[in-house]
Amino acid sequence: MRLALCQINPTVGDVDGNAAKIAAWIERARAAGAELAIFPELCVPGYPAEDLYLKHHFLAANVAAVEELARGLAPGITAMVGFAEPVEAGGDYRHAYNSLAVLADGAVRRVYRKNRLPNYSVFDEQRYFVPGTEGDAVEVAGTRVGLTICEDTWAPGPPGQAEADAGARLISNPSGSPYHRGKGHEREEMFGQRAREYGSYFAFVNLVGGQDELVFDGQSFLLGPDGAVLARAAQFEEDLVVVDVPAPEGEPAPLADALPDLDEVYGALELGLHDYVEKNGFRHVGLGISGGIDSALVAMLAVDALGPERVTLVVMPSPHSSDETQDDARQIAHNLGTELIDIPIEPMMDGYRDALDRHLNPAAADSDSSPSDPTKPSEPDLAAENIQARIRGNLMMALSNRHGWLVLTTGNKSEMSVGYATLYGDMAGGFAVIKDVPKTLVYELVERRNERAGRELVPASVIERPPSAELRPDQLDSDSLPDYDLLDRILEAYVERDEGRDEMVAAGMPGEIVDEVIRLVDRSEYKRRQAAPGIRITPRAFGRDRRLPITNRFGG
Repeated sequence: MRLALCQINPTVGDVDGNAAKIAAWIERARAAGAELAIFPELCVPGYPAEDLYLKHHFLAANVAAVEELARGLAPGITAMVGFAEPVEAGGDYRHAYNSLAVLADGAVRRVYRKNRLPNYSVFDEQRYFVPGTEGDAVEVAGTRVGLTICEDTWAPGPPGQAEADAGARLISNPSGSPYHRGKGHEREEMFGQRAREYGSYFAFVNLVGGQDELVFDGQSFLLGPDGAVLARAAQFEEDLVVVDVPAPEGEPAPLADALPDLDEVYGALELGLHDYVEKNGFRHVGLGISGGIDSALVAMLAVDALGPERVTLVVMPSPHSSDETQDDARQIAHNLGTELIDIPIEPMMDGYRDALDRHLNPAAADSDSSPSDPTKPSEPDLAAENIQARIRGNLMMALSNRHGWLVLTTGNKSEMSVGYATLYGDMAGGFAVIKDVPKTLVYELVERRNERAGRELVPASVIERPPSAELRPDQLDSDSLPDYDLLDRILEAYVERDEGRDEMVAAGMPGEIVDEVIRLVDRSEYKRRQAAPGIRITPRAFGRDRRLPITNRFGG
C-alpha cells in the first residue's frame, strides 16, 4: 500500500478553509499514487478550538465540511480526516466526540471515536468530548489498518493493541501533539515501543503550526514493526510524505533530519510568532529595542518570522540609558534591516515628576520649592522606575493604535516568574514571544542565531554586558535577583517540576535563595494573569499549563 502522511497547518474555526486545504492535499496525495491519505487530529474544525466545541452550529459546520469532502473524493484513494462528531442524544454539556472519518468512494465509510481523552498539562479534552469505547479497523488496498487518535496509543493496551491482535498490519494515529523542547525525540521513543508491542507498522501524523500559546511541530513519521523510523516529515512546516508499506528493498526513504536542540527551540518560537500574526490578520509588528539581550532575541525572531519590512524597532532612551546600550540597539536595527524610531523619554519623565512628585515624595510635599525645582530632585525609587517602563509601554501602544501594529513584549520566563516586570509598562503588548524562555536560554539562542548567520546580528557587547533594566544609575539585575544560572535552576524545579523547598535544598540549592524565589513566584501570580499570551516551549508554561490561585496562603 502506498501511504501519504499529510502534515498540514489548519486554522482553528476556519472550517471551509481547512476543508479546502484537505481537499487539495488529498489530490496531491492521489497524484503521487497514494492509496491512503492520513490527516491530523481534528484538522477540519482546528485544534484546540476550546469552547467552540460546545457550540452546536460549529459542530454542524464541521460535519457539513466532512460530508462535502467525502462527496468530492476521487476514486482510488481513501482519506482519514479528524473532526468533531456531534453526540446524537443524551449526554451532558459535552456535545461531541473527537472522531476520525474514513472517506472513500464518495461517502463517509467509517467513523472512529477517540477512546482516551487527555486532561492534563495543556489538554482539556474531558471538558469538550465524550470518550469512545471501542477500537476499529478498515481494509485499504488489501491492508488492514487499525484506527486510533493520539492519546489512544500513548500507553500500552487497547485500542491499538486489540486492533493489532485482530490483524491490523498498520496502526494509524492522527494527532494534535503540541511541542515542547525535546518532545519529538520523546514521541519517537514512545511510539517505537508501541510498534514493537503491536508487531505492526505505525503511522503518526501530527499537526503543524501555531495556535495562540501552542506550537505543533509536525515531525510525522512511519515506523516499522521493529520500531525503526522508516519515514519522517519536516519540523515546523507543512509536508507531504509518500511512502510504500512495506518499503521496497533498497529504496531511499523520505527521512527529514530532526533539528539540533537550539535550532528546534528557535524554530518553534519563529513559527508560533508567524502564525499568531498571520492567523489574526496583523500586517506589522513593533517592539521596544533597549540594547539588551531579550529585546534583541525578539527582534531577530520577528524579522525571521515576518521579514524586516514588517518590523519596526523603537528605541526610547531615558537619562539612565547608557550610550553603549543605545548604540547597540541602533546597530541591531541596522543589522536586521528594520525601520527604527527614536523617541527620547526624558521630557515625559519630567512631566510625570512635575505632576506626581508632591504625591510620591513626602519631602517635596513639605517643601516650599516647586515640584519641578531641579535643585531638589526626589530620590529614585521603584515608583519612578516603573513610570519609565509605563511611559515606554504607553508610547508603544499609541504607535500600535495609530498604525495597527501588534506590539511584541520582550520579557522572558525568568522575569515573569519572579515578577521582575512592570504591569502596563514592559508587559504592555499583544504577544509575549519569549514568555516561556528562561534567561539563560535567551543567551544561548542569540549566540546560536549569530552563529547560523555567520556574523554578529546582535553585537557581542550585548551578550557580554551584565543584564540591567537601566531604570536608575548603575542598576544591575543582580541587585534584585540571584544569578540567572541559579535562578533558572530553582525555577525549573519549582515551576516545571513542582518540587518543594526541601527537595530543592537537598539538591544543593541555597535555602535562603530558594525561600526568596518561592515567595517572589507565588506573589507574582496576579501579574502573570494580566500578561499577554506567549509561546510554550517548555514542558510547563505559565497559563494553560500551570493554574494556581492568586489568593493563596500556602507557602510550601
